Parts: sequence; C-alpha cells; structure tokens
Amino acid sequence: MTAPPGIADAPRLLRRLFDVAVAAAGPEGRITPPHEPSGAVVTLGAGKAAARMAAAFVEATRKAGWRAAPRGVVSVPRGYGWSTPAGIEVMEAGHPAPDTASVEAANRALAAAHAARAEDLVVFLISGGASAAMCAPARDPGGAWGVSLAQKRALTAELLRSGAPIDAINRVRQAVSAIKGGRLAAAAAPARVVTYAISDVPGDDPRLIGSGPTLAALEAGPDAALSICARYGVSVSAAMRETIERNACPEIVEGPCHVIVRPADALAAAAVEARAMGFTPVILSDALEGEARELGATLAARTAREAAADVGPLALISGGEATVRVRGAGRGGPNAECALAFALALEPALRARVAAIACDTDGRDGVLGAAGAWVGPETLAALAKAGVDARAALDNNDAYGIFAAVGGLVETEPTRTNVNDFRCILIW
Repeated sequence: MTAPPGIADAPRLLRRLFDVAVAAAGPEGRITPPHEPSGAVVTLGAGKAAARMAAAFVEATRKAGWRAAPRGVVSVPRGYGWSTPAGIEVMEAGHPAPDTASVEAANRALAAAHAARAEDLVVFLISGGASAAMCAPARDPGGAWGVSLAQKRALTAELLRSGAPIDAINRVRQAVSAIKGGRLAAAAAPARVVTYAISDVPGDDPRLIGSGPTLAALEAGPDAALSICARYGVSVSAAMRETIERNACPEIVEGPCHVIVRPADALAAAAVEARAMGFTPVILSDALEGEARELGATLAARTAREAAADVGPLALISGGEATVRVRGAGRGGPNAECALAFALALEPALRARVAAIACDTDGRDGVLGAAGAWVGPETLAALAKAGVDARAALDNNDAYGIFAAVGGLVETEPTRTNVNDFRCILIW
C-alpha cells in the first residue's frame, strides 16, 4: 500500500471521504419496483430524500415498462427539492419543527390514501426529516381530545433540546400523530402499500424512520411515549397526556418495506476510498450514539489506543447520531460539538499526527448552515490565537460559532439524502 499524503493535506482528504460517503447514499439505481398494479400508482413520500427518491422510483418504473405513470405528492424540508417527473408534486415544509405546510402535506397524503382503491398501488418513499415535513396533529373527530400544531411544535423543540436519541423522539411523535405509527397505511386499506426507505436511524429499523407512517408502531400503547418524556425531562400537559393515552396506534397488515440505503453503505464506500488514499480503514460502528461531547471524548480515547499500536496510517470511520442536551446559548450543532470535544480530549502528544471530521450526511448539522466541522493539529492553537476559550465555547454549545471564526466548518449544499452522521479520524 502506498503512503498517504501528508497531514497538511488533511482538509482535502477528509472532505473527499465525506463526499464519497454522501455519494454512496443516493437512491438512484437502488429501487426495484413491485408488480405493476391494474389500477393507479399513488406515489407519496416525506423526508430529505423524498423528491430524489420519487425521481428514482419513476425512472425504475419506466425501465420496467410500466404503462401507468406514478402520480402523487412528496414533502421535503425547505431547500431539499429535486427535479421530479410530471405527475409528482414536491411540497416544501418546516424542519426540524413542523409548520402549516407540513400539515397540508400530511392532509394531502391522507386524502390520497383514503381515495386509493383495492386495485391501486400506494408507494411511500421515506427518509430522515419526514417526521417534521409531514405532520398531522392527533385529534378526536368529536373534539373531545387532541393537540394543536403549536403544541406539537413545542413538544418537538423540547425533545430536540433534551438530548433524546432519534428513536425515542420518533416514538413520542407517533403517539401524538394522525399519520405516523402505521396510520397512513390504515388509511390506504385495502390498497396494496409498498414502502421504500433510506435509513437515518441506528439499527435501521424501518418502523422508526420518519416515525413509520406505513408500518406498525414498535409500541402501540401510551406508556412508552410517556416514559420517554419523563426520562428526558420533557413536560407533558394534561391535554397532551390525554391525547397520548387515547390516540392508539392502529393494527395493520404491513406491506413490503425495502430499506434501500443504510448508513453502513456510506461508511463502506468511505473505507474503500481511504484505502486508496493509503490508510488502513477501520469501521468502528455505523450506530454510535450519545451526547456529542461524550462521544468526542470516547473517540479521542480510541484514537490514542490505535495510535499506540503503531500499525501505520489508519482511518477510523464511524456513523450513528450524536445528540446535544442544550445547556448554553450557542448554536451547536452535534457534529461540530463532537469534533471540538474530540480535539479537547485528544492527548497533546498525538495532535501532530491526527485530523478528524464530523458531519451530517444531509448537509446540515442540526439546524445550522454547515454540515459539520473538521479539526487538525493547529485547531486548538488557532482558537487560542483568536482569543477563544474552546472549553467555554463547548459548554455554551457554541462550537459552530468558533469553528466559523477559524475556518473549520465543512460547508455544502443540502445533499437530498440522509444516513446520519459521518465521522472519520485519520492517524499518520
């Protein structure tokens, strides 16, 4: 194996590995259509990749020689649109908090599902970001109980600030929704429902991707949602509690669900590229979770162990989802915090030999306008020279702000896909 470029090339190498990982997470060429129906092809979807998935699905049906043209509507977070064929409408809605456009998208999807006939095929295309982009607050038809959009927005904001992992957040979302937790599939019965998913959840359980509108909920009772709120200190009003207790998830007969892209696919592609660069790749896990600052420190300790083995240039690659329990007034986000915590925890003697990147594959680290950040041998010195107290910034959740000051942000356009975080540590 040839020797890798020197550490002075770290920003270019790390960005190349991130780009390769993202490129491997697209839906193109990954969708195999089911049997063509005798009726209509109702195409619905939600999430950061939904419009791109819709284009890939229509192309797959064209290649398969389908006579009926898919028609329908998909909802994406603002900025995540994609050129789709005629007949597929793309709506843009709020993220990470739902808005009125999210509710309109959900109502459109539910109406299309209710109108589907037994001979029709309902195709649902889902990816990370769907929970906010398609939102229907649960309400009793008689008005006895229910939640408003404002209440759901407040609940979402509190969950995101609590540091709860995405699977826990999505279980709560299912409990206060009229479309999630299998309810869209129930609305489509007796039509055949087929789901295609891009996974953004550790473990790749499709019932948790976008809160599972077409799949049976993991736990249909209220206890799971209420215990999650209690565990993470999320307030539950009397009206919210009654809604959770009375909004039972339906029992459904699940149709096929195909997870067409997983986080592991992105990491595997990056590993191949790292080897071509001259590094020995080590995939740590595609499902590392936890508080961003703690995860950064854990990765620094692993780096020290690997460096001590002195087996040559290494690329330690991982995925999963870092979370942040917001304590300060800064702008986060979790990947930037993870990178900063890593730099602070790394043994000083190793800093000259190590560089790392932590980014979100959707192109947005939390709600910020960058994918994440990278750190190298000079990062902490550059921050000190700029008069920045790096540890105080971490405590204030201001990793984004300080990386912006020293050129450490990784900036890209929305990628129109999402397979969670991508991290890579290069050791020379």
